[in-house]
Amino acid sequence: DSGWYLQGEENRRFEADYARYIGTKYAIGCANGLDALIWIWRAYIEMGVMEVGDEVIVPANTYIATILALTENGLKPILVEPTIETYGIDDSKIEEVITSRTKAICIVHLYGQCAYTEKIGMLCKKYNLKLVEDNAQAHGCLLNGKRTGAIGDAAGHSFYPGKNLGALGDAGAVTTNDSRFAETVRTLANYGSREKYVFKYAGRNSRLDEIQAAILDVKLHHLDEDVQQRKKVAKYYIENIKNPKIVLPKIFDWNQHVFHIFTIRCEERDRLQRYLSDNGIQTNIHYPIPPHKQECYQGWNEIPLPITEMIHATELSLPMSPVMTMEEVKIVVEVINCWR
Repeated sequence: DSGWYLQGEENRRFEADYARYIGTKYAIGCANGLDALIWIWRAYIEMGVMEVGDEVIVPANTYIATILALTENGLKPILVEPTIETYGIDDSKIEEVITSRTKAICIVHLYGQCAYTEKIGMLCKKYNLKLVEDNAQAHGCLLNGKRTGAIGDAAGHSFYPGKNLGALGDAGAVTTNDSRFAETVRTLANYGSREKYVFKYAGRNSRLDEIQAAILDVKLHHLDEDVQQRKKVAKYYIENIKNPKIVLPKIFDWNQHVFHIFTIRCEERDRLQRYLSDNGIQTNIHYPIPPHKQECYQGWNEIPLPITEMIHATELSLPMSPVMTMEEVKIVVEVINCWR
């Protein structure tokens, strides 16, 4: 009815509401989560904070978008193994790979669990590094009262339909407290233009459309309730799955996990997946091939990352959704406990 399809009131409302929810001064909507990460690194390059060839420390165990955003900008990902307890980057292995070209640490709140540690914050201060969050899977996650997406210097968010906060199609956002950085991101995502037909940068078209913004703003007000339902499902899984072949996630702080994905590990993962499928239970693998083993990064294929590879060979994601009934959850548990 408004006649606005792009850059209208719905967009402004959602950006303001989402920034308020995350706890940052700015949220800039864009086309998708990958673009959100791409614009973060591109903005730092345009601002002179980084340059092509600089290094960014990043977890080896992540979805490929985290890596694609770096290589798209000519930055060099330095892959660091995760801890087997959290699947997040191992902060004890970061300092040894910092060089004079290192400009940032990118943490990934994988599966919905906060990846930040005090040691990571200390290293950023010690070496004057930017801290960037990949918050694609952790909408609503808390760390000591602060939401992920507001912990670092900037954060990329994905609103892919399956996320905890999902649109009706692709959508994304960048959050930050830096006004100059926010303006640079917004300009880059609008063809590089601040003023119509005047182009400061060679940008791209990566804008959040009004329909997606409107849907996201409605769903945002139900996000915390949905997260609590996800935690209820996760708690039942953890307390009731008793099969000794299953490795359950370790939860150190229930506030620091929003269970976008409920991941287990199993040495016979493929056989278990077939068994669950035969019993009418859909599962997924996040992710079957780690980034350094992908054909597009074949130059990295021989990098020894045994913990990452073990996780990718044994991970299985059980059904997880705020619309699951407890009856459905109980069936999943019963079927798993009967597997031999």
